[in-house]
Amino acid sequence: MTLIETFTEYVRACFTGIWIESHEHQDALADLAQLCRQENWRLACWDINQGLQVAGETIESGGSDPLAAIKALNGLATSDGTAILVLQNFHRFIQSAEIMQALAQQILTGKQNRTFIVVLSPVVSIPTELEKLFVVLEHELPHREQLAEIARGIATEPGELPEDAEFETVLDAASGLSRFEVEGAFSLSLVRQGRIAPQAIWELKTQTLKKSGLLTLHRGEDAFESLGGLNALKDFTKRALRQPERNKPQLRPRGVLLLSPPGCGKSQFCKTLGNEVGRPVLILDVGSLMGSLVGESEKRTRQALQIVDAMAPCVLMIDEIEKAFAGVGSSGQSDSGVSARMFGSFLSWLNDHTSDVFVVATSNDVTKLPPEFGRSERFDGIFFLDLPGREQKDQIWEQYIHLFGLAPDQSRPDDTDWTGAEIRSCCRLAGLMDVPLAEARQNVVPVAVTAAESVERLRKWASGRCLDADQPGIYQWHNPRPQSRRSIKHNSSLN
Repeated sequence: MTLIETFTEYVRACFTGIWIESHEHQDALADLAQLCRQENWRLACWDINQGLQVAGETIESGGSDPLAAIKALNGLATSDGTAILVLQNFHRFIQSAEIMQALAQQILTGKQNRTFIVVLSPVVSIPTELEKLFVVLEHELPHREQLAEIARGIATEPGELPEDAEFETVLDAASGLSRFEVEGAFSLSLVRQGRIAPQAIWELKTQTLKKSGLLTLHRGEDAFESLGGLNALKDFTKRALRQPERNKPQLRPRGVLLLSPPGCGKSQFCKTLGNEVGRPVLILDVGSLMGSLVGESEKRTRQALQIVDAMAPCVLMIDEIEKAFAGVGSSGQSDSGVSARMFGSFLSWLNDHTSDVFVVATSNDVTKLPPEFGRSERFDGIFFLDLPGREQKDQIWEQYIHLFGLAPDQSRPDDTDWTGAEIRSCCRLAGLMDVPLAEARQNVVPVAVTAAESVERLRKWASGRCLDADQPGIYQWHNPRPQSRRSIKHNSSLN
């Protein structure tokens, strides 16, 4: 239902306190004015700048005094009609004791003389004393049909409107913007390129992220060919994100959870996925959601998730998620339950969101996460990225030898149990110090050596529980190390 349809029902049911959450006051007021003309209702508007206005004319009594505006509503009432007073940005004044009392009294009085208080505000900030007296309505952002209508109204010349396939991409990019922002983005695109294109729209969306300070937009040019191996993971994500049925909410992909030792390409995969499937990559740093005030962290979490929904279709990357939510179990003793509440909000969104957001979360130790995090229907799959095999290592060597301008025919060092990050480090150091790869290898200590126990424990956990990122099917690990002589003697004695 639209805002006006819902608003009409509440007025006819005599809900005399209505709070409308909207960032587009002029559009909301225009819709309300049109409704009041159709229903023959009397409409008055108040803001701090223009004071109280009825039918476009300013009423001198009260002026910019918010308390006087509330008291003036009863004077607009008629014996057989409906009077509506719209208070713009009234969340700035509602904390006053006098105004709270006047609002409460007027909302109760409105039941007898059919006068309605409507607060029009970009945020919902209702004092405890008034919570039971207001209903909250949301002025939704424009849907695809409205975005298309705005585009056709701005692009009036031949060739300014893209063809059908590209036009759908434009509408995807414009999703989540307000009407004012969409008009500006379309106009900017016409000025720059002579036609409506998604580039200027994404630039405007990037500014939205910068203003919030909660998310960052990754911009890169690498695609899947820059990554060696991970063939099963690449095929899975490409098929999931390129299916035409994804426009059906019940068939939209949810995302993947990537588990591996450090340096195996989890983060780089997230960043290349966006270019591969034509989606922007948003990076969520859970640490940036933490606030110093009571309730601020939970509020920032909800705000970040709302922005993510508005940016759809997109890829959401949450790197090393176990570090962000590892303390959930002891949250009540360590941080008054803030982490647990943030984690609960994220889990609810992960399970219930209907926006076209593909979540890619990475972890170096999934055992530190609560078990409910990895259950079915929160992710489409949990993949384990093991240390690269011989074929993958050859691809990675060739890629980084070319990247850093090294001699391709030189001998390569022993790379047993190396990750892709360690191969890159060896090539970069060889180029930096102008030495052969074999000499640069002396400065590289693989993580499989420095954290051998952790890597083995991670492989054991993933075996039989995770999907294999390199080949289709369940990951299975077989320990290549032979048993020690002591353990062999012990086993033979048992027989």
